[in-house]
Amino acid sequence: MKKTIIAISTAVLLLGSSNALSAQAPKRVPSPNDTIVPVRKLPNGNVLFSVYAPKARTIELKGDVANYNNEITTREGKNGVWTFEVTNVPEGALRYYYIIDGVATKEPTSTKPNIQTNVYNLDKGDEFFAYKKDVPHGAVAIHKYESTVIGETRSIHVWTPAGYEKTAGKKKLPVLYLIHGGGDNDASWTETGQANNILDNLLAEGKMEPMIVVMPNGTIETKDLAGEVPIFVEDLHECIVPFVESKYNVYTDAAHRAIAGLSMGGWETMETALKYYDDYDYVWVLSAGWHTTDKAKYEYEATHLKQIASAFNKTVKQFVLMQGNPEDIAYYNCEATKKLLDDAGIKYEYYTEPGGHTWYTWRKNLYALAQRIFK
Repeated sequence: MKKTIIAISTAVLLLGSSNALSAQAPKRVPSPNDTIVPVRKLPNGNVLFSVYAPKARTIELKGDVANYNNEITTREGKNGVWTFEVTNVPEGALRYYYIIDGVATKEPTSTKPNIQTNVYNLDKGDEFFAYKKDVPHGAVAIHKYESTVIGETRSIHVWTPAGYEKTAGKKKLPVLYLIHGGGDNDASWTETGQANNILDNLLAEGKMEPMIVVMPNGTIETKDLAGEVPIFVEDLHECIVPFVESKYNVYTDAAHRAIAGLSMGGWETMETALKYYDDYDYVWVLSAGWHTTDKAKYEYEATHLKQIASAFNKTVKQFVLMQGNPEDIAYYNCEATKKLLDDAGIKYEYYTEPGGHTWYTWRKNLYALAQRIFK
């Protein structure tokens, strides 16, 4: 009986302390940010973005949503909510962020891991990149590895086909190394690019070979992009590929390895392939080329490409350049790069289509390349 009385007394004391603490804590005043809907589609087909910033002087909406010849109507409400009504926003997963008084800022209600951008998805459900309930879904794993090249712990995302967990170890699979663009990270191809949905759908339709897709982090802190690329090339070769091959039951020859990347990742892809062309039979460069202002690079490659052309053409089965028409900001870099390749006699395929330098284009690129590699 004593134990029961003591327990009850203690509970009463604790409850009293809790009430006392609650009484002392200041009550938070609700704000419009508690109930705001960050993104919604309007009946007229436009998309409305909303952000609560009562003390802001200026706000601009930025990101993929501003790349489609659209009109943006900005309104500032008396309650501190700014709204941006945008026309001509295509269906799909697109990035956006705000410039608030000159500072790049995420949507405040978001919990997404990207540093500066949010992602919204307004797809119809029948697009090639949409999540479909009646399709078997693969898994996306996140691995940490030690980069001896960079001197830090880094991460990669890895997509495996539906059912892989039950069959791992029984059958070897080929590997696609898929690299994001500048300012993004290893989560970007699945978060914004919808790569896992694209791959799930293609595999379910029998349009691609079963494979493992490795999405590394191509962003490295350096003074400039030119310094970042060669470091990643070595990190991929020395650390990432060996790590993947130690963790997964995959083929380790060039015939079963592919590499692709967009924008900065396309540059990293090209640099990797031109240095380690014995390692990859399939090379796809998306919206990328050497900067036309880098005269020293063009002078070097004018000689280097001719030196490797014969061996490169014999070993690389597919070398494909793709981009989003002249509105792609990398278009003229790619055109100049193509001239170097032509002069050196390096064989490649080239495709372009509307879409510009956006995920709208790169999702279509992945859809195309996944159906051609390893066949």
